Amino acid sequence: MQQPRPGLSPLVLIAIATTIVAWASAFVVIRGVGPYFGGGALALGRLAVGAVLLGILALASRRWVRPNRREWLLIAGYGVFWFAVYNIALNTAEQTLDAGTTAMIVNIGPLLIAIGAGVILREGMTKWVGIGAGIAFVGVILIGIATGSGAKLDLLGVGWTLLAAITYAAGVLFQKPVLARIPSSQVTFLGCVIGLVACLPFTGALVSDLQAAPLPAVLGVVFLGAVPTALGFTTWGYALQRMPAGQLGISTYIVPPVVIVLGLLFFGEVPPALAVVGGAICLVGVALSRRRPAVPEPARTLAE
Repeated sequence: MQQPRPGLSPLVLIAIATTIVAWASAFVVIRGVGPYFGGGALALGRLAVGAVLLGILALASRRWVRPNRREWLLIAGYGVFWFAVYNIALNTAEQTLDAGTTAMIVNIGPLLIAIGAGVILREGMTKWVGIGAGIAFVGVILIGIATGSGAKLDLLGVGWTLLAAITYAAGVLFQKPVLARIPSSQVTFLGCVIGLVACLPFTGALVSDLQAAPLPAVLGVVFLGAVPTALGFTTWGYALQRMPAGQLGISTYIVPPVVIVLGLLFFGEVPPALAVVGGAICLVGVALSRRRPAVPEPARTLAE
């Protein structure tokens, strides 16, 4: 008989779904507030709100583990790469590239995570993880083609988006080993604070932008700090502590299809047919990545 295959608990699945929706909403809101905030200022404002809320959550958990030297270095890398550099790069990229192209390039990140987790974290890469990652990436490419503006790509914007994808993957690889001993709420809070400190040079720009921005744009910054940052990174950390980084990273290929749906709801943008096909392919890829190799039955002897 085959041994039962371990599955994800309902709470982990809810955490993954919450993360996907929260992070997808960030693309829509960043596009909405982008005309009023520079990339660095927006990152600083978002992290300031997120740090306060994550701090409350960390205190409420009533469990604090003192990181050792190696863990501090990993947390510092996690905070600088993912919270600071990633946010600055993504905000800046969306000022020159459309959301579809940005999502397509940023979603190189999950593929880098799957490879990095297999090589660096030694999680290994099953056949189905590789197949699922490749299929989902094809879907993301189709979404990018379908939602592209048709104009010549801004090379600087592409460079910023590539930087966002690389730092996203690096942040996950720095975060995963720390979660073996330290609560995810504490790691997320510390990472956000470190990212906030790294973004402090943009304080003057943030103050200036806040004074000139309309109230809806300011509320957009608060939303980015509360939902994609505080909520999204908390649910991400919860799931990452309970499953392989490579597998979890591939699940974020669902973000671009969700971005299209949110764009339809909030901006009245009707997704092209090719984008719908790409979204369906993303879902197929993620589903395939969750498959596990069949456990071979034990050999039977003649006495049986």
